[in-house]
Amino acid sequence: LGSRFRLPGERLQLLLRRCREAKACAYCPYSRFPVGAALLTAGGEIFSGCNVENACYSLGVCAERTAIQKAISEGHTRFRAMAIASDMGTEFIVPCGACRQVMREFGKDWDVYLTKPDGTYIVKKLDELLPLSFGPEDLKKA
Repeated sequence: LGSRFRLPGERLQLLLRRCREAKACAYCPYSRFPVGAALLTAGGEIFSGCNVENACYSLGVCAERTAIQKAISEGHTRFRAMAIASDMGTEFIVPCGACRQVMREFGKDWDVYLTKPDGTYIVKKLDELLPLSFGPEDLKKA
């Protein structure tokens, strides 16, 4: 996969559309901050997820982790890209720290597409979003 991987335009548009569609399913009665994510596996499948809140706030789960958990539960552990959507007006949506660490569990050289509601996006490597990160390979150094 490596850092040279770039999604073809049609595949990228599908990933971006799927994250927006997932956002529409968000359950966020407390924050009123819907987020959707779409995750592209190394095999080309797309898994989407939305944030799901809970009256016991700490039990809520972010869209990014929902998408990853769905992919893992279907046997996928290698990822190429993720797109994230929200209703944040003028800012690009970024994953929270917990999501960045969960994403890092599955490598650091994959693309994360950060979007705005107007459809514009920027792409970052996960390694840029979580520099000097700790991952599974670090446990082998002890």
